Amino acid sequence: MKELTRAEEQVMQLLWDMDKAFVRDIIDEMPEPKPAYNTVSTIVRILEKKGFVDHKAYGKSHQYFPIVSKKEYTRSFGKRFMRNYFDGSFKEMVSFFAREDKLDIHDLNDLLEEVRREIDTDDEKKS
Repeated sequence: MKELTRAEEQVMQLLWDMDKAFVRDIIDEMPEPKPAYNTVSTIVRILEKKGFVDHKAYGKSHQYFPIVSKKEYTRSFGKRFMRNYFDGSFKEMVSFFAREDKLDIHDLNDLLEEVRREIDTDDEKKS
């Protein structure tokens, strides 16, 4: 899966939240100062070329919708992040954030429990 630029990711976050939208709807949800219509339109068309969104035409207008889920992108981004910064080691990544964010044992136990739940959920889906 291709990586998104910061601007592309901002638009995708809005599309994931809205499910479907015209360019004007996306702009309405953006913080001030609002970008130009052509800027957002170009970003959406790039996202379409990258395979993240598709559209439904209504005359000359296009309503865009995500075809890559937020969960799919998050998983891909997380794996790439882990590979690029922690040699693909989940343990190294967690250790780094535990040290940097000064997590206490309670936080680490919560994290471990969350990982266990995700593993159990994945195992159930495979069965």
